[in-house]
Amino acid sequence: MTLHDDAVLVLKGYEDQPELRELYLEHLAAHPDGMYKPCSAGHLTGSALVIDPARGRVLLTLHKKLGLWLQMGGHCEEGDPTMEAVALREAAEESGIPGLTLLPGGPVRLDRHPIPAPCNWHLDVQYAALAPAEAVARISEESLDLKWFAYDEVAAVADTSVVRLTEATLARL
Repeated sequence: MTLHDDAVLVLKGYEDQPELRELYLEHLAAHPDGMYKPCSAGHLTGSALVIDPARGRVLLTLHKKLGLWLQMGGHCEEGDPTMEAVALREAAEESGIPGLTLLPGGPVRLDRHPIPAPCNWHLDVQYAALAPAEAVARISEESLDLKWFAYDEVAAVADTSVVRLTEATLARL
């Protein structure tokens, strides 16, 4: 099974956000290369909100290019077997935390957002990753900073997309 096939299966099984889910599926049907950055119509990305439920907090990265506090995430790469693997790889790389596990139940949310040309759109498949007890984060090359925020602090530092992801994650816990 290809990553493209896995994404289609994941999206078909995702029951929330029906209009956005259909837009993602139409994109994949129209663009066999729609998983990867070179697709000029846009491409899927995978992300994960790293959470520490025992301490009631989330880990956000201060994105190097955007200057915004965001969840960990990024582009699909050749060799990624599944969307879950994309999200987990990105979360581990950007947080520096080994042993992350995804919250069961598949994606938590979808978020489509514009990006500069030539790519035009990120179609993000968003998961939540559980941090192991006593996890220590390490800043990667892709971020300016990493910081744990209490659940109720997220709205003061992050954009609406991250707030919605946090709310949806907490509703699933």
